[in-house]
Formats: sequence, C-alpha cells, structure tokens
Amino acid sequence: MGNQTTIAELNLLGFGDVQHLQIPLFLLFLLIYICTMSGNILIIVLVISEQQLHTPMYFFLGNLSCLDSFTVCTILPKMLAGCLTGRSTISVQGCIAQFYFFASLAAVQCYLLAMMSYDRYLAICKPLHYVSLMNTKLCFRLAAGSWINGFIGMSIYILLMSQLIFCGPKDIDHFFCDIAPVMKLSCGETKTAERVTTIFSSIFTFPPFTLTMTSYIFIIRNIMRIPSTTGKKKAFSTCSSHLIVVSIFYGTLVSVYVLPRTERLKALNKVLSVFYTLLTPLVNPLIYSLRNREMREALRKFLKKSV
Repeated sequence: MGNQTTIAELNLLGFGDVQHLQIPLFLLFLLIYICTMSGNILIIVLVISEQQLHTPMYFFLGNLSCLDSFTVCTILPKMLAGCLTGRSTISVQGCIAQFYFFASLAAVQCYLLAMMSYDRYLAICKPLHYVSLMNTKLCFRLAAGSWINGFIGMSIYILLMSQLIFCGPKDIDHFFCDIAPVMKLSCGETKTAERVTTIFSSIFTFPPFTLTMTSYIFIIRNIMRIPSTTGKKKAFSTCSSHLIVVSIFYGTLVSVYVLPRTERLKALNKVLSVFYTLLTPLVNPLIYSLRNREMREALRKFLKKSV
C-alpha cells in the first residue's frame, strides 16, 4: 500500500477503559453479532427463494441485508477479541484494509438508502407508472451504481490514508480502525488528510441524505391525502420508523466525519460509532423487513417448506 511505517502493528484499545465491564460487553456484542447475522441472512434467503418477494423493494432490501452482514463482519470479530483481552493487535496494513471496507460499505449504504427511498416514492406517489419506471434493468443499475460508487470512491481516499507514517505510539483509542483516531497516531502532516476526509464524507452523505429526505417529504405529502384515518396511521407508522433509522444513521455519520471535531464530539466518537456500525445493521431487518406483512408471509411459507 505504499506505507512508510516504522512500526508494523497497532493496538485497538476498544472499551479497555471499563475493565470491569469486559465480559458483559463481550456477551452483549456477541448477541448483537448473532442476531444481526441471523436476521440479515434470513432476509437474503427469503428474497432469493420466495417468488412473491421478487420485486424492486425486496431486491433493495436484500442488498441492504448483504451490506449489513459485511459491515458487522468487518468490525465485530476484532471487537469481540478486544473485549476478551482488553486490547486487540492489528497490522498497519490490516488496519487500513479494515477502514477501507468499513468506509466503502458505509458509502454504499448512504446511496442504497437513497435508492430505497426513491423506490418508495415511485411506488406511493406514481403507482400507475411504477412498474414501467422501476423496471429490472433500472433496479440493477441503481444497486450496482451504489456498490461501485462506494468502493471506487473509497479506493481513491484510501490511497491518501496509506501514505500516513506511523512511528509510535501504537494504541488506537477505538474499537476499530476509524480514520480520526488512526490519524492521531501519524507522525507526519495530517491536515490534508483531515480536509479530504471532510470532503469525501460530505460527498457520500449530503447528496443521498437530501434525496432520501426529499423522497419522504413527497411520500408524507401523498399520505396526507389518504381519506382513511387507519390508512394514514399505518403509512405514518411505517414512514416514521424508516425515518428514525435513516436519521440516526446519517446523523451519527455527519457528527463523526463532517462536523468540526470539538472536544465534546471527540469524547463521544466511540459511542456515536456504535450506532452506525452495530445498531443500524441490527435494527434494519426489523424496521424494513420483518415488520412487513409480505415478508412474514414469505417466512411462514419458507418454514413450512423447510419442515
């Protein structure tokens, strides 16, 4: 990767500052890992195997479940090891690789959430034209564009990060190789990297967030025209839960990577990171899929066939 390093390994301190909670934290994060992987893999299997779920909405949900599974696999194994030992050792190259996959997946999720909101906008606000507008070819293009955009964009950024020089200290005060605590360990100039971090974070958060919010504004405006009170409540219940998850995801990303790094935000960095690395992948299957009647029906059919 072109690193000019004088040290070969770094230490992830994780939550080592609360030694008395290491075992409870390990059990909690292990439970999150198992639940997240189980929920997302179940959704992927259902979307692939059940014919009734071969629609644009579930195609995007399947992509989101793949993405969430990859995210927790990127972060949690090292994190669990750190909870048991108090710290986890990682090579400099491994650290850069971990951040690359995490950042790429986060970028993909930003755009994928925007594509999902656009799909819902077409389905609710333009139902007569939905089938012709959101066809199979467009679905694949939107999903592929999100994945390619995220990974290629972060490849450019990671080239800059790979030029950082590390000569000690070795301890990263975080549970994964996030850019801010890693840059603190660099012996060289980091102002350029910090500015590029803000620029890239803005590019990968604000445009998709704007599209997501715009789509939901039109969706809510359309819901207000529904004459049935029951129909309005059901639609608002679904939209509000989606908006809460989206707001938490984008809000914590912006707080960590875009806003000026005040002392208070630096202190909250590790806590905020838990939301977009662990909690969002955990609740996405519940919010977007398993509360859905069609998904529950597909699950019942799948279980019947399996038994």
